[in-house]
Amino acid sequence: MAERIARITAGGVSADALLNDSDTADKIWDALPVTGSASTWGDEIYFSIPVKLPAAAGAGPVVAMGDLAYWPPGAAFCIFFGLTPASQGSEIRAASAVNVFGKVQGDPKVFKQVRSGDAVLVERA
Repeated sequence: MAERIARITAGGVSADALLNDSDTADKIWDALPVTGSASTWGDEIYFSIPVKLPAAAGAGPVVAMGDLAYWPPGAAFCIFFGLTPASQGSEIRAASAVNVFGKVQGDPKVFKQVRSGDAVLVERA
């Protein structure tokens, strides 16, 4: 399968992300482009997208720096770039189990500049 690169533009910043080979990534790729209004939760940006999926096998709350994940309870696209209010110690933790489907290429901390209410666009690069 060819690499699937998504460009994420939020507020005044943008970054590319590489999608993995999961069913979640397939469904989100098929739905692109998607737009939303950013919400922030610690060092996480999330926004609802028009994709409805259950938790995948292996879904869990602990993610890595730069992970893209889908949060089933909110049908939300999530970008993790640091600690959240649910984090324990140095681990990055989502509110509940998420399906990791990709990873930001480069420094995900650029998303620290994004504020709640900023427009977000995710499109095929």
